[in-house]
Amino acid sequence: MTIGVLSSSATGTLTVSDSILKNDIVLKLVIGLLSNKQLKVVKVAKGSELKLGLSQNGSIELTQRGSIIRSLAGPALHYVLDDVLLGGHGAASKNSASTKSCLALSSLQSWMTVAERLTAGKTSIEVVLPQLDSYLETKSFLIPSPRSTLADMEMCSVLLRVKKDKKFPRNVQRWLSTVRAQMALLGATQLPPLKSDSNTMPSFFYGTEDAEPTPKSPEPDVGDTTDKPCNKTDKPCDKTDKPCDKTDNPSNNITEEQKKAAAEKRAKKQAAKAAKGKKKNENAPAAAELNIMALDIRVGKILSAWHHEDTEKLFCEEIDVGEEKPRKIASGLRAFYETEDLVNRHVLVVCNLKARPMAGFPSYGMVLCASNDDHTKVEFVVPPPNAPIGERVVFGNLEGNPEPENKVGKKKMLEKLIPDLKTNEDGVVEWKKHQAKTTTGEVKAVNGMANASVG
Repeated sequence: MTIGVLSSSATGTLTVSDSILKNDIVLKLVIGLLSNKQLKVVKVAKGSELKLGLSQNGSIELTQRGSIIRSLAGPALHYVLDDVLLGGHGAASKNSASTKSCLALSSLQSWMTVAERLTAGKTSIEVVLPQLDSYLETKSFLIPSPRSTLADMEMCSVLLRVKKDKKFPRNVQRWLSTVRAQMALLGATQLPPLKSDSNTMPSFFYGTEDAEPTPKSPEPDVGDTTDKPCNKTDKPCDKTDKPCDKTDNPSNNITEEQKKAAAEKRAKKQAAKAAKGKKKNENAPAAAELNIMALDIRVGKILSAWHHEDTEKLFCEEIDVGEEKPRKIASGLRAFYETEDLVNRHVLVVCNLKARPMAGFPSYGMVLCASNDDHTKVEFVVPPPNAPIGERVVFGNLEGNPEPENKVGKKKMLEKLIPDLKTNEDGVVEWKKHQAKTTTGEVKAVNGMANASVG
């Protein structure tokens, strides 16, 4: 996946008006991180001009702000700011080498679109904040990264500018404080202030919350420097005349036979305790191995579909998955299907995923499709005819109940399971050789695409 224009040139020319450069915190930060040998900046006194010129067997010109910033951070200048602004996912996703990085960059682009919609007033901040707070409950940043990325910086600068009272939910407050500080370290200027909240304690998710705590070692007993009896008798030390006579302590009069008997008794207790623990461990049920049945994959029917108004890649859909109301789901399929190809089509939907914004559109699931290695061919995977709407897909003889949405996200189950979801040589969907099926038959790629990835 590429999030900007891939150029064979390592240099570019940015033409920008003074007014834009003065007020655009993130753009100014990106420019400041690049060498003037990489990026030539031409300032225009008047107007609102913004364009990036690159050379690659001719001339490439970008005029969209989001594309310009992502290109400068990633492919346009050979990923020179990849680690700093893209979490290292830019180069890793080149030619779809890393599925994880491709998903991360797709999410980054979506968050930047949300920021654009907030700036333009197309999305209400009061709608976004509760969703963002829930999303950040188990995350330090918006995409998988050890530090803030363009997604965090864009959302941070917009929220601080749009939210006049500077009052934010707990998790958003913690995240804003971190991102704002990291932006300042990178050289960002004119950052809007963040009202501190002394009642909001920082909370971070490190991925080890389920681990057993390590017992704390007891502090060494350095003893009391005051005079005390040397033994458990009431006889104190007579420091003026002679040292204590330790033979007065009855415990010092134990015979060798008594010591041996006591040692044997202790050894028997320890052996009995160890045997009891071993038996308990043997009888304990083994932890179930994670398998595809942790995902709630159901038969769905697309009731309506339309083009997303802010991106050329996404369809917005309403899909019946057997619930009281149809689900709203966004799918990046406009390069492969027309709107009329979607309506009334039966598909497979992963239903136990937390809602996430796709270019500002809240998506409550994922439609499964098969694709070739370079993602130039994509087709739906479909249930057999007459499969009931809402029926759950099973895989071979695997058993298991769907996991809750929060657990699927927290444990990154989708990312762990989806790489093994493929079609076989007959186009039948499989997970580790376990074939997908409903009560009416096998699940297949609609045109029989063989040996394809499914996701």
